[in-house]
Amino acid sequence: MRIATWNVNSIRARVDRVTAFLERHDVDVLAVQETKCRDDQFPHLAFEGTGYAVAHTGLNQWNGVAILSRVGLDDIQVGFDAVPGWGDPSVVEARAISALCSGVRVWSLYVPNGRGLGDPHMDYKLDWLERLRQAGAGWLEQDPQAQVALMGDWNIAPQDDDVWSMAYYEDKSHVSPPERAAFTGVVDAGYADVVRPHVPAGAFTYWDYTQLRFPKKQGMRIDFALGSPALAQRVTGASIDREERKGKGASDHAPVIVDLV
Repeated sequence: MRIATWNVNSIRARVDRVTAFLERHDVDVLAVQETKCRDDQFPHLAFEGTGYAVAHTGLNQWNGVAILSRVGLDDIQVGFDAVPGWGDPSVVEARAISALCSGVRVWSLYVPNGRGLGDPHMDYKLDWLERLRQAGAGWLEQDPQAQVALMGDWNIAPQDDDVWSMAYYEDKSHVSPPERAAFTGVVDAGYADVVRPHVPAGAFTYWDYTQLRFPKKQGMRIDFALGSPALAQRVTGASIDREERKGKGASDHAPVIVDLV
């Protein structure tokens, strides 16, 4: 079984790239983030026509997450317990969706950006991650053998080699101690980074569109697949498709692919 995650930065702008990616890599399940559309705007037919069932939640032109699966799409859940909202009045954004796909509980997660240190959005980000940690720990308490994949754009580079320059990111978001501690909290709750053992240090998943970041290899690794113990035992390999960051109409993120026995 092959599962993947990809922040596509607008699904409607990249339908052809996503369908081609699914075919080229023979992907069974794809977790998608930043679809940037409402449910009624999602291009369901483009994927259903190639054999993929679709689960999507999107409220407006921001956020939006989806799961595409050709191996089953059951027990769809939007959000997790006590997921916090944002704004005044507070609204629960479209940042988390899951489904059972051939026995695996796949989550597509789009962690809040945080914007900047000291910004109220950073408090929201840390709260969101803490609620995810609590929920994730609860799932494993209920069923230690549960196969759970927490996949998506985490907007955190948890280690120094996950960014091209720690000096550049000094006093910036994505690498701050509280953000890294929040990521580590989810790992300590029982969810291992199943990709890191299979990719070289300095392998990135995101490059800003500006300042020629991609050709200069100035990126970040902020897209992850974290697996429960039972799922982690099934992982036989993982990779980052850097080629998808190339060419006209590319997302600023690259897909992350995980193979399961």
